[in-house]
Amino acid sequence: MSGTTQDEVWALFREIADAQKETDRKFQETDRKFQETDRKFQETDRQLKQVGRRIGELGNRLGEFVEGLVKPAVVRLFQARGIVVHEVHPDVSVDRHNEGIQIDLLVVNDSEAVLVEVKSKLAQSDVDEHLERLAKFKRMLPRYADVRAMGAVAAMVVPPEVARHAYRQGLFVLAQTGDSMAILNDDRFQPKAW
Repeated sequence: MSGTTQDEVWALFREIADAQKETDRKFQETDRKFQETDRKFQETDRQLKQVGRRIGELGNRLGEFVEGLVKPAVVRLFQARGIVVHEVHPDVSVDRHNEGIQIDLLVVNDSEAVLVEVKSKLAQSDVDEHLERLAKFKRMLPRYADVRAMGAVAAMVVPPEVARHAYRQGLFVLAQTGDSMAILNDDRFQPKAW
């Protein structure tokens, strides 16, 4: 059995030390790459948040644009349906009894009120949420307790199945047609009163 010489042991230690240095260098390089990747993820996250804010701002502007189309049209459209309009109140917000509602357009006269929900594209969930809003209306705004409350939904884009759903629920359906708004409900339509 041959013995290991002292020089061989020192050579082995040098190899182990060199290998350890190489391992440390690789770990440092990997750590640097992880830090660079993390920095890139943070920058991407910042950019995504900025894009999200811009999309939100654009959505708000689109909503304001649609409300701007609907607001002047409601007077003409509802008067053509026999509903006299004395006042149109945009963005009515009410907090009472630890709950709240927000009404895009509140169209009123002495004995009637029409709550209009305005969207760029109407979805069935928008109709259903508006029905919930109508159910709360007189409790949340008791000064309108004695009026005949009706509902309407208005949008630039109204899918036919959503229009049918709103119609069956007793809501007026307003949509963009060309460069103006129109009530899609036929002349036989009888709005539901809340």
